[in-house]
Amino acid sequence: MKQKDIALIVLIAGISAVASFVVSNKLFVTPANRQQQVEVVDVIDPSFTTPNNKYFNSNSIDPTQNSQLGTNNNENPFNGN
Repeated sequence: MKQKDIALIVLIAGISAVASFVVSNKLFVTPANRQQQVEVVDVIDPSFTTPNNKYFNSNSIDPTQNSQLGTNNNENPFNGN
């Protein structure tokens, strides 16, 4: 390599380093701009009141149980019969 080639490579590397530094400062958020206000959460109270007996009692309907309407013994309902 000639002396001019090495100087040209160093010059291009220096210019690209300065350009990447300037662009990265514009694209990425600085630590001063990284601050953000958030809501303060209230303290959770460990006491729990019992729910209303009108809705939560031993006689209420359990929606998680399977229910069947009528009797249907047809194992293959879509066979066309």
